[in-house]
Amino acid sequence: MNQESFIRIRAELIAGKKTLPDIVSAYISRIESVNKDINAVTQLHGKEALEQAERIQKKLESGTAGPLAGLVIGIKEVLCQKGYPATCGSRMLADYEAVYDATVIERLTEQDAVIIGRLNMDEFAMGSSNENSYHGAVKNPHNLSKVPGGSSGGSAAAVASGMCMASLGTDTGGSIRQPAAYSGVVGLKPSYGLVSRYGLIAYASSFDSIGPLTHNVDDAALILKTIAGHDERDATSSSLPVPDYPELLKNLEPGIRVGIPEEYFENGLDTEIRENTLRIAAELEKNGAELIPITLPHMKYAIATYYILATAEASSNLARFDGIRYGHRADIKKVRVDLKNEENELKEQLRNQPGGEEQIKEEMARMDSPMIRLYKQSRTEGFGMEVKRRILLGTYVLSAGYYDAYYGKAQRIRRLITDDFKNAFSKVDVILSPTTPTTAFDLGSQVNDPLQMYLNDIYTISANLSGICSINVPVGKHSADQMPYGLQIMADAFHEQKLFNAAKLVENVVNGD
Repeated sequence: MNQESFIRIRAELIAGKKTLPDIVSAYISRIESVNKDINAVTQLHGKEALEQAERIQKKLESGTAGPLAGLVIGIKEVLCQKGYPATCGSRMLADYEAVYDATVIERLTEQDAVIIGRLNMDEFAMGSSNENSYHGAVKNPHNLSKVPGGSSGGSAAAVASGMCMASLGTDTGGSIRQPAAYSGVVGLKPSYGLVSRYGLIAYASSFDSIGPLTHNVDDAALILKTIAGHDERDATSSSLPVPDYPELLKNLEPGIRVGIPEEYFENGLDTEIRENTLRIAAELEKNGAELIPITLPHMKYAIATYYILATAEASSNLARFDGIRYGHRADIKKVRVDLKNEENELKEQLRNQPGGEEQIKEEMARMDSPMIRLYKQSRTEGFGMEVKRRILLGTYVLSAGYYDAYYGKAQRIRRLITDDFKNAFSKVDVILSPTTPTTAFDLGSQVNDPLQMYLNDIYTISANLSGICSINVPVGKHSADQMPYGLQIMADAFHEQKLFNAAKLVENVVNGD
């Protein structure tokens, strides 16, 4: 698989050893060759990408190109890109074409990145396997019988298989880091608010983050520097200045305090993943780091808390997709015909029974109006099973009589989890853990077991609950199945410089540098 570093390719472009149109052509050929098996790219922008490459090549030759000139990047379908479909992997938005660019798209193109295409995903970013997609499942490039992870499975698989140098994904409960671990790439979830969410079709607005998936830590740092920063169109975006992350990586600080959370190394974690994670931690210690045992006592409530709060927000956010204002609309003529047939069947059944006329009136009064039936039918046809499951769960926890018992209590637990991290980061610079409890599982093996599927995010969800930053660094392949897995590093909110420093130290250990 093509593991080209953008920073190295950029140097070759500037030196005149390669041309950007040739590089883009090679990626187009690669997509045409392997995507039919992997299904990561839902729309290839071949012609447009080549036109971009020709323009940017002239800027490279004149010395006026932006810092991302030469970067060939794919975009998760949940991000709006003007003139292209933004389906969110759903039939509900199958015909939607974005009318504006997300802020992250604007910032990439302003700095001369080439967008190669749109990438597959779990429907509305709800899933851990990329099997919940209107476009079909994505396959793991390392083993086509395995899942790539989700919901940014297309973003991870596209990078891992060499269909692009980097990609953008979104992370609501681990949707960048988990597929990055399963697919063997770097995946960064920035601090909440560091990257503008303008142009992101929301799943859970207080959790969603946009971040890069790359082959190495340096490329992730460079892309984050470009897409981060305040955006007046996103009221939640931070106004803090954005550090020069790539420059900071030139002078690593090995003497860091590394927290080892006992809750992340308990039952359920694969033995080899546990041992290798702790071995890497020991190598960091040999090189000057201080390992500090820590506890995150409320982490055991993270899964339950997340699936109450995130689904509640999803229920609210997805209410707009009703077939009237937005989204797929059922055939109104068929809806009316079906209703008329139901009325006729009801009359036929009750007409000759005692009190039949009164029963008919009562039953007719209870039947849906054509408008209500249209709502129901549109949403039934438009949403997949996992999205329906989460909408129903979210609507339930927000309903009268259950709001305080579930939603209100979950918000209080979220605060306790956030406080756990604040307490930990008063003692350590970063926290180190596995990213996932196992390597990638078989396609189809957990589709009918949502609870088991949700447990794949057990180590990643708490970072979204607390709004901190986190990154997956690939650390090797498992001896049992030769599938990749990763190590997760977490740092306090808006301390990405500490995160990148630690991630680069881990990357150096893994690479033997």
